[in-house]
Amino acid sequence: MNAFRLGQSVLLLAALSTLGRAEGLPAARTGGAVSAERGVSGEMQRDGISLDEAVRMAEAQFHARVVRTDVVDEDGRKVYVLKLLSEGGRVITVRVDAASGRMR
Repeated sequence: MNAFRLGQSVLLLAALSTLGRAEGLPAARTGGAVSAERGVSGEMQRDGISLDEAVRMAEAQFHARVVRTDVVDEDGRKVYVLKLLSEGGRVITVRVDAASGRMR
């Protein structure tokens, strides 16, 4: 990917993130598959942490904004895969175990 296209992608992600906040809607961090996993209220799940809590933890630890989330099954365990965008334009991928809250 050339530098121009990469720059466009970063600008688009940043714009989507601020658009969600300006409209009072969830930012670009939520997707179709995510809302089914999160449940109606986004509260703490019985067996671990919610997607919302995982997002808050990752944003606080990395001082970056979550721009995409996925929920995957890894060896029978639910894992949240979060993509974050730092103010400097760096993309960070974090995996959070839904049962323990452990980040890697």
